Amino acid sequence: MSDPKKLNENSTKAGNGRYIFDMNELAGMDAGPGYSSAHGPVVEGDRMQVGLINFPRGTGARPHTHPNEQWIYILKGEVRVSVDNQPESCASVGSLIYIPADTVHSMVALPGEDVIFFTCKDTSHGIIGKAIDGEMSGPRFESDSENK
Repeated sequence: MSDPKKLNENSTKAGNGRYIFDMNELAGMDAGPGYSSAHGPVVEGDRMQVGLINFPRGTGARPHTHPNEQWIYILKGEVRVSVDNQPESCASVGSLIYIPADTVHSMVALPGEDVIFFTCKDTSHGIIGKAIDGEMSGPRFESDSENK
């Protein structure tokens, strides 16, 4: 990592004269390598980090945790999401999802279209979590049988 103050190697650091960001112009990063298809730009402040994240249609994140709490606001598409081992529910444009720290959760974009969401996490940990099965075997994929 070139900037020791950054939590995420390919994120953008806010402050020091940088206060306004065009998320469409920033480089993206993998926000869950090994367990998720999440990709997009991430900006870090001193106490919060935010991302504009994409799940390609039919992909998402396998069950995972991270020590920071998280908010997810759906901007495009529809997802199936489970938090704290509760049954999966659908969330679509305008839905806000809360994930407490150290809580198992998963999410997958329905096959109809890509999903874009805005996410916010505190900086007690980086943007990347850890799959609960300990395997870094790749993202979750929506199967036809799951969508019926």
